[in-house]
Amino acid sequence: MRVVQREGRRGSQKWIQICVARYPNLLQPESLAPIEWVSPLAGDEYAEYRDTAFLDRLGLEALAPNLRTFWPERGPQWDALGLADRAPVLVEAKAHVSEFLSSACQAGPASRGRIEAAFLAVKRDLNADGDVNWAQYFYQYANRLAHLWWFHEQGVKAHLVFVGFLNDHEMKGPVHRETWIAAFEVATYALGLPARHKLSGYIHHVSPDVSLL
Repeated sequence: MRVVQREGRRGSQKWIQICVARYPNLLQPESLAPIEWVSPLAGDEYAEYRDTAFLDRLGLEALAPNLRTFWPERGPQWDALGLADRAPVLVEAKAHVSEFLSSACQAGPASRGRIEAAFLAVKRDLNADGDVNWAQYFYQYANRLAHLWWFHEQGVKAHLVFVGFLNDHEMKGPVHRETWIAAFEVATYALGLPARHKLSGYIHHVSPDVSLL
């Protein structure tokens, strides 16, 4: 699904659009090759992508049948997408911590069953606590991790970048990067994930300071 967006007026949508267009270096993890951003772009109506449409945007449409098997429709809608030396880069952006505290999975019974089966496979492979219900706690964080895992199962070394903006005073966002670090440490612990696992090297955190833009 291609989801057209208006020009962002506030919060993470505003800042991710600005950074992609004018300050891409602020979104660039040090360990990655330079990222070529493919969304959100002004010339593409600032569209965001989800389900098999995000694979099309990354030039990976051949994986669409496998994604449909793994996850039901209305999966993650990515705040930004890019390619780093042809490796997919998936982005989730936040401007304040309460955005990170997502609600539980709202899918119907059939879709929820598929989601929970996917989570079970991910938890087993990452040596996470199997008793923790990922559909209930930090669901958005969990489903982003699940999609990163799925890519690697397809033999595609994708990367997941969490962008935590600083000094968005309008949104009462964090001032210090350590606040974002602490939030993710809490979520990782709550999901029963070990501090290090096989995907750790493919997860990145950047904290652009919007007061400097």
